[in-house]
Amino acid sequence: MAVQGRIRSGRTKAERREALLAGYRPLPGAYDECVDAAGAVRPHWEPFLQEWCALSQDELLQRFGLADRHVHDTGVSYRVHGDIDERDPSAGERAWPLSHVPLLIPGAEWQAIAAGVAQRAELLSTLLDDIYGAGEIVAKDLLPAAVVSGSPDYLRPLHGAPGGGALQLYAADLGRGPDGRWWVLQDRAQAPSGTGYALENRLALTRAFPDMFRSMNIERLAAFFQGFRAGLVSRSKRVEPRICLLTPGPLNESYFEQAYLARYLGFLLVEGGDLLMREGRVHVRTIAGLKRADVIWRRIDGDFADPLELNAQSALGVAGLVQAVREGNVHVANGLGSGVVESRALMSFLPAIARQITGEDLILPNIATWWCGQPRERDAVLARLDEMSIAPAFRSAGGGLDTGPVLAGELPSAEREALRQRIAARGMDYVGQEVVQLSTMPVFQNGRLEPHPMTLRVFAAATPDGWKVMPGGFCRISDEPDARAVSLRNGVRSSDVWVTADAPVEQVTLLPTPDRISIRRVTGTLPSRAADNLFWLGRYLERGEATLRLVRALLGRLIDSDPVPGRSGTVRRLADLLVAWGAAQRGRSQSPATQAYSALYSLDDYGSASASVREARRTASVIRERLSVDAWRLFGDLQDQLTPGHGRKPSEGEAYEIADRALKTLAAFSGLSQENMVRGPGWRFLDIGRRLERGIGTCRFARQFAETDASSESLDALLDLTDSQITYRSRYLLGASLQPVLDLVMLDPYNPRSVAFQIERLDAEIRDLPSLTEDGMLEAPRRLVLRLAADCRTAEASRLDRTSILLFEQLLMGLSGAIADRYFLQNSGPEGSRMTGLA
Repeated sequence: MAVQGRIRSGRTKAERREALLAGYRPLPGAYDECVDAAGAVRPHWEPFLQEWCALSQDELLQRFGLADRHVHDTGVSYRVHGDIDERDPSAGERAWPLSHVPLLIPGAEWQAIAAGVAQRAELLSTLLDDIYGAGEIVAKDLLPAAVVSGSPDYLRPLHGAPGGGALQLYAADLGRGPDGRWWVLQDRAQAPSGTGYALENRLALTRAFPDMFRSMNIERLAAFFQGFRAGLVSRSKRVEPRICLLTPGPLNESYFEQAYLARYLGFLLVEGGDLLMREGRVHVRTIAGLKRADVIWRRIDGDFADPLELNAQSALGVAGLVQAVREGNVHVANGLGSGVVESRALMSFLPAIARQITGEDLILPNIATWWCGQPRERDAVLARLDEMSIAPAFRSAGGGLDTGPVLAGELPSAEREALRQRIAARGMDYVGQEVVQLSTMPVFQNGRLEPHPMTLRVFAAATPDGWKVMPGGFCRISDEPDARAVSLRNGVRSSDVWVTADAPVEQVTLLPTPDRISIRRVTGTLPSRAADNLFWLGRYLERGEATLRLVRALLGRLIDSDPVPGRSGTVRRLADLLVAWGAAQRGRSQSPATQAYSALYSLDDYGSASASVREARRTASVIRERLSVDAWRLFGDLQDQLTPGHGRKPSEGEAYEIADRALKTLAAFSGLSQENMVRGPGWRFLDIGRRLERGIGTCRFARQFAETDASSESLDALLDLTDSQITYRSRYLLGASLQPVLDLVMLDPYNPRSVAFQIERLDAEIRDLPSLTEDGMLEAPRRLVLRLAADCRTAEASRLDRTSILLFEQLLMGLSGAIADRYFLQNSGPEGSRMTGLA
């Protein structure tokens, strides 16, 4: 590869190395991860640079493209707080900003970091047990009571509850000072985020540099997740617990990560509305009734977890959850009150607490912090205000610092004086901290490496064997040249962290060993919310397909210049149907071609193909843990195909091809769901949604184009819309005739596009869905589908008219409502209240 790169680039490896490091100079006063103060490359970076310099510039860019495509194809994304569109949760998503250069840390150095993080995690875990238990640390004056009670994250109802502050996952934000020492910038104990993104960073860079990853003996991450999962399992009272990941929902900043981790670890992704208290226990609302939740890994703030005893305004939690925790009927990780140890005010007391509890100094000290709730410390901060970083002491201190730390010396004089007065008046809300000069690491930019400030987030998990530290984590990299820690809140990139070993690294997998596998053929519990979204995903996709078929049929007839009797009437009917479906507008200025264009692209018309695909992707984003990477990639392709360009409006022929390509993409998704999805409850609801929508759409097509006096051209359009032309031509030598066409599209059980075929599939799928009762009585969806099947089997094409076709359509719509009432709204109505079979 090096020889090929040399031939293409015309440079030797030494020349490429010189170009790569040209002008690379550490920022003044900052420690650089790659080179020392004299500009010499640090030894553990040499193997990496040797591999990189063996690649030409084109080869490097090609490798970067592999990583970027992985990020794009898997939909790795995040949100910025406040960047939300409730109508389309996917609209505010931003692509994950991956940096292509990993942070390299030698194994020996990492051992010290891991030991420090594990020590800190154990210390904070012990402190939490004491805060919500005996309270000896406060009683011994090691910690002022105001640091605990003044924090909005201290939840008094959890005092005395088992596991009220239990720490299962901990993260520490680290920075390296100019002397090369690592310092803790912030403790994360509320609901630490980033483990999923760290894993995605690893997968992306491994795809780009697999040979480099193997040759440098990089530590794997799977063992960490294996230990974390084992730790959660050990907290349950049952051998095979049901573990739920409680998410705030798809509008949360890190929802992608939450869905990704649920899929990776095999947990059930739930929202607060999916959970219900019954008989002192937490249960998941599923299509088969209430199922017990044993462990809840929460990603919502603790005070939002129970509107009954905590934040009454919360719509994210579960009423009664605190009581279930008190009674020991559910384990919540992290404990609901764990956020209290995140406060910056606590950092100034941790060194003394550590010496008292462990008899040791902290391996990883935190940055020097003065809590202004103490007179002497407040006076010291005010005396050196211009040299300090001022930050909220607790999660929400108000006073203009909700955005985070500020450099007091750089504030305008009026703002600085106002801050001084607020600190003097209410010092307990503030801390003063040293301004940290962060280390820098290489970023590939402008064809060469450049130094940028960075911080490192390291994770530790409580496992049955003690605290286990992830060998890596992820680093945040700032685009700003200012290497002071306070400015990193503007960081916009992230990269993987490679911990190198001297010997080949053991391969670890999350799969169980063969002697511990319990064979099963069902995929487990399906929450009602997931079933609801899968059902509507199928409907939106089928609705978009129907609109695209209408557009293609309309444009095909506009393009065809041959005079055909009845053609103008069929064109008008097709355009009218687009208007009736809400896919286009009616008006004198709206020609059929314009209406077809609107039906393709308009997001203002709710029935357009683009709007249906947008709704499908929005629905899919809520259940993305249940969809494959290939499926998610197809959603992206569809959106790209149905997004208008900024240039000229496409011609009728070009618009026809766009609709045709989008139909092919939808056919690919259909094939993917038919061939790759396990035939479990999730697949059934997806298929039920598709079958219902297709049946309803076919009825509407038939009512529009198969009237008693329908022309051959009108019937031909119906065959086009139902994709039945080939079948009809193979059966009948003559042109389109009313009764054979009606039989084929309405009553033929062998035609996968007919209404009869959809009803037969609905009958089969609904028959296999679970029943809430065992009294032998049919539930409403089953009763309705049996009536539909009987009516369809006994109908005759010669007796079908608009009225009878409309009746089929209305029965299908009634079936849709019955399915929603039974499976999606379990807490409503008489059937929904019959929650039997608690498990």
